[in-house]
Amino acid sequence: MIIRQIEATDVDRLERLFYRLSPQTVYRRFFSPVAKPRRSVLQHLAAVDHWDRDAIVAVVDDEIIGVARYDRTAGYPNVAEIAVVVEDAWQRHHVASVLLNELAMRARHRGFSVFTASMLGDNRPVVSLVKAMNPRSSIKWDGGTLAAQVPIAS
Repeated sequence: MIIRQIEATDVDRLERLFYRLSPQTVYRRFFSPVAKPRRSVLQHLAAVDHWDRDAIVAVVDDEIIGVARYDRTAGYPNVAEIAVVVEDAWQRHHVASVLLNELAMRARHRGFSVFTASMLGDNRPVVSLVKAMNPRSSIKWDGGTLAAQVPIAS
């Protein structure tokens, strides 16, 4: 497995990843069922500036198996919202942990000190992942979803 930053040329790899995700994984990532990703959305996800918006990917055999990303939160220069998705066949193999730890290191070097995340209440694996990232993380109900605040460890 290779961890690298996402590139604009990864749009086709992202699309192939999408079709290897189960409906449950898609729903947990996007909070709604998505049958087919729009090309413009895939292009937006791949086009990051690696500063205010960044994404890294886990690659096996030239295919993306996982993505972790952050977007700077407007009005809060040291806060970024994160998201992660891992292909079902690779879940529970620590891919998400590796991706998020690398993303946190990059974010810390860019002045971020807190990650936020929204997740569905039944997404226990991600709740566990957030707590493992930093035991001082807080998770609270927020309008039907869980909202997490994760201090980025130094």
